[in-house]
Amino acid sequence: MRKNVLLLETIAEEALVVLQENVNVFTGYDEAELKDALNNVEIHAIMTRGKKHIDKALMEACPHLQVAARCGVGLDNVDVAEATARKIRVVNAPGSNAATIAEHTLALMLMLMRDLYRSVSRVKQNDWNSRNQYTGDELDGKTLGILGMGNIGKRVARLGEAFGMKVLYWSRSAQDLPMEEVLRQSDIVSLHLPLSDETKYIIGAAQLELMKPQAFLINTARGALIDHAALLDALNAGSIAGFAADVLPDEPPVQSMAVVEHPNAIVTPHSASLTASTYRQMCLLTVNNVVAILAGRQPELNSVYNRNSFV
Repeated sequence: MRKNVLLLETIAEEALVVLQENVNVFTGYDEAELKDALNNVEIHAIMTRGKKHIDKALMEACPHLQVAARCGVGLDNVDVAEATARKIRVVNAPGSNAATIAEHTLALMLMLMRDLYRSVSRVKQNDWNSRNQYTGDELDGKTLGILGMGNIGKRVARLGEAFGMKVLYWSRSAQDLPMEEVLRQSDIVSLHLPLSDETKYIIGAAQLELMKPQAFLINTARGALIDHAALLDALNAGSIAGFAADVLPDEPPVQSMAVVEHPNAIVTPHSASLTASTYRQMCLLTVNNVVAILAGRQPELNSVYNRNSFV
């Protein structure tokens, strides 16, 4: 019997074809679709991307659920503890976005350090004389502090070294220096930590005060790692020189709009992992592992986040 998979968000076309070849696919892109599927279909797997949540209520509505999957890496929109308690395998695509997030991080560093966004904007306004007030600098010889040395953090470290930067790091599992020292010594601080109760607002007023006034803060991990009220105060006071991010605590921004609009901030729309190659890879990897589990085959071991609960 073909199993039934519920999609909460769209996935790459190639991955959708693979899914349709192996299972029955139902969509819950809006409330009406979701309600119809839950009322009429026995759901065996649910797949999401970055916005829709697989929470306790949804799991309770699917008593035959075997898999809760996210086409991505972070799992803050999946209730892992609830899924584990219900013996539901949680599938993601670890490592699939490391290269593209690292590239995006370096792009943001270069934009801040070389003042590229402001320079391009002024040339478009026919202000060629702005070159006489240019104050940009370079990455070579600067100190890069990385908080979080997982797949992405390690890749950012290698890219930073390739640009001639000195790299310092701190993470919960591996420490080159205490976090406070990394903040004090770095010209650029880049965040690559997962979001949890322990890491929420890990960068607040006290941490921002430790940074050099000429330092930049980069966040391509999760928006709520930073207290944005404290960040806005630091930017307004000139306590740090600038901020760049691909993530915010509220998306689209409302509470954090003042940070987005700040002249010393550059924010992209959570698009770092949406390159064609990475999007396709994340979706295919997740789909193939979901199909394998539903067919009774062994998925890629690292793709099951709560695998230790099924030993």
